[in-house]
Amino acid sequence: MTTIMDGKALSEKIYEKIKSDVEKLDRKPTLAVILTKDNEAGAVYVRNKQRACEKTGINSMTIEFEPNVTENEMLSKIDELNNAPEVDAILVQLPVPNHLDTEKILNRISPDKDADGFHYVNAGKMFTGQMPASIACTPKGIIRLLDEYKIKLEGLNALVIGRSNIVGKPIAQLLLQRNATVTMAHSKTKNLSEYTKMADLIVVAIGKPKFLNGDMVKDGVVIIDVGISRVDGKLSGDVDFDSVAPKASFITPVPKGVGPMTVAMLIQNTLELSK
Repeated sequence: MTTIMDGKALSEKIYEKIKSDVEKLDRKPTLAVILTKDNEAGAVYVRNKQRACEKTGINSMTIEFEPNVTENEMLSKIDELNNAPEVDAILVQLPVPNHLDTEKILNRISPDKDADGFHYVNAGKMFTGQMPASIACTPKGIIRLLDEYKIKLEGLNALVIGRSNIVGKPIAQLLLQRNATVTMAHSKTKNLSEYTKMADLIVVAIGKPKFLNGDMVKDGVVIIDVGISRVDGKLSGDVDFDSVAPKASFITPVPKGVGPMTVAMLIQNTLELSK
């Protein structure tokens, strides 16, 4: 029987714990979000993050720039927030306009205020087995979800499809830390089905709707679907849910799977950075 992993319900449980922890602090943590006005999808995510802050008692502030913002203007604002004692965590909503250097901007954020866990210092610490100030939110949320459903990762054959710095690479590292045997696949991988059919756990993060289908997986597989696209007006993940779910032991839905966990881990990171 397939178990659908309810990220929405778990995120609400996490918010209750964060709210309780915030109430015990001398002051409320503050999350600062930077975005540009042309980033419509990002604006939706920011509103979700603001609602999560309100639920948990965390302060949020949003700084909006025009699409033609200069790199120096954005870097200057980040410097200002880095030096503001009342700000505990900083997030730059991606993507930024094409004329800006994404890596330069993300790495201008102080590692100790890095809400997204993207700074090379925090990423480097995670990859070398040290304790970073923060861990990338989506991978952190995936591990939390797997733990909630008591899925033992040690010894599992885990396949990560996608090699982004935001999801693919960090989740592979976190799975390795839990003693899974990890294979990474990507757009240049040949005979992908050979890998998917051997995997006990598959994390799909490539942004291709319904890419992974039931013919590509074995019975009892655990499926984590990170993708989210809109197809014919409906949200769809990277997994063809209808064909894969009957073969899976555990599977995340889209929506209400990984997405809510990503936001919950952002709020968790903000709380942890404030301490």
